[in-house]
Amino acid sequence: MRDLIRSFEDRVIAGENLSYDEGLQLAAIDPRSADLMDLISSANRVRMHFKGDKVDTCAIVNAKAGSCSEDCTFCAQSAHHAAAPTENYDLLDGPAIGDAAEAAFDAGAEAFGLVAAWKGLKEGPELESLLDRIRELTATSDGHIDGSLGHVPTVEIAQKLRDAGLRTYNHNLETAPSHYGNICTTHTFQDRLDTIQRLKQAGIRICSGGIFGMGETPQQRVELAIALREVGTDVLPMNFLNPISGTPLEGTVPLSPLECLHTIAMFRLMLPTANLMLAGGREVNLRDLQSWAFHAGANACMVGNYLTTPGRDRHEDLRMIRDLGLTTAMEPEPLNDAPANPLQMVASQST
Repeated sequence: MRDLIRSFEDRVIAGENLSYDEGLQLAAIDPRSADLMDLISSANRVRMHFKGDKVDTCAIVNAKAGSCSEDCTFCAQSAHHAAAPTENYDLLDGPAIGDAAEAAFDAGAEAFGLVAAWKGLKEGPELESLLDRIRELTATSDGHIDGSLGHVPTVEIAQKLRDAGLRTYNHNLETAPSHYGNICTTHTFQDRLDTIQRLKQAGIRICSGGIFGMGETPQQRVELAIALREVGTDVLPMNFLNPISGTPLEGTVPLSPLECLHTIAMFRLMLPTANLMLAGGREVNLRDLQSWAFHAGANACMVGNYLTTPGRDRHEDLRMIRDLGLTTAMEPEPLNDAPANPLQMVASQST
């Protein structure tokens, strides 16, 4: 298996794409075997070849929360999951969003995304209010302004977003086409593809990934990788299910840390030039192996809180990245890495 993995690595670095069948060979690797270490090593070399030692960072704000009409089984914000604990509020006003953006950029994020819990965009006063907020952020922020605002029904609306200053739009495919009907029934996989196509026509960068651990098979993860490669995603968020009480997936057993690393490494070989971004659920699923995700091929990281769950302290993330010999564009303040001397502490306490 080692020779096969290295041959895949060499071909990917030379500019070739791995096929679906070759992806299945990677998916068949036992995460508990020594072969996983070979896969991680190859993924790390591919990451270094295409992405170097830079880690991109982004943050988000839940600009409109709860009461979403969609029935996504993982989401606490769905109106279909009334028992799930979540906040409900309309679109935040400009100053509140501006404060959130300022805090995100001060914390070291390079991009700031507005996220809204609704089906999607449509012409009308709400869209105009949203466009005003994007214009304000673009005019007052040094970082990139992004969005995750649901379905985009027309190229004209996508163009308005771009003209307002939106740089990147997140619209996750979530899971494989063959598994999608088990995750959402209020819109289709094709609906998501259509939105991405409209955004690309308007010249907006695409951020699209998935959530892993929702009952899909390893083979379906390969299927998702192929679909994401076909849409040409620029940024690929890798979320790992953090089961939320009150949602249909609340009893799902989270993936093991080794399964997460296996998935990240496989995606790096399948999509060598995409920005693989560690996102929701990484703390719960990877636990003490979070730093390994970068050796497995990740080169981007969401910082701060997620939509309905808390994230990790930014200082811990920045220290983790720096300890790996990697860099970020913005480190807002020096980190005190000097460890406490336990002998000195004992001596001071005894005097």
